[in-house]
Amino acid sequence: MTEEIRALVGREVSYTAPEELGRAAIRYFARAVGDDNPLYTDDAYAREHGYDGVIAPPTLICETNQYADLPPDADGYAGHDWHIDIPGSRKVRGGNTYTFHEPVRPDDVITATWRLDGVTERRNSAGQEMLVVSSVATYTNQHGRLLVTNEETIIFVALKEER
Repeated sequence: MTEEIRALVGREVSYTAPEELGRAAIRYFARAVGDDNPLYTDDAYAREHGYDGVIAPPTLICETNQYADLPPDADGYAGHDWHIDIPGSRKVRGGNTYTFHEPVRPDDVITATWRLDGVTERRNSAGQEMLVVSSVATYTNQHGRLLVTNEETIIFVALKEER
């Protein structure tokens, strides 16, 4: 772990979408993930189930990068990244834990705020060095209402030396 990486702990960045999420994005996402729940497409059905109208599938705002408005990187990813590069390592997604606080609506303008919470050095069961990076993203709407919390872990695993 370098001082440069250690200095990232506590850093926060925010991105606000340039427009409302929109009914089309909700419908396209639901279709893309194979979820035909009418809560995502039918206002009358959604009202019958206690909502003001259609809502978004829960993970949509965690999976879209429309709020970041960033150019794609070399791998085509256009979302938030801490830009930690550790030569001689492999980057592995360690997992996500989502907490859904409120349904997301088509007229919501999403702000995603990412905070890097911690960086820890460890060894895996094979004895390889690892750097574990934990961060939290909160997603709010234009009224400041908390919609989703996403705790994310990224692991950098040292590559085995070839002999």
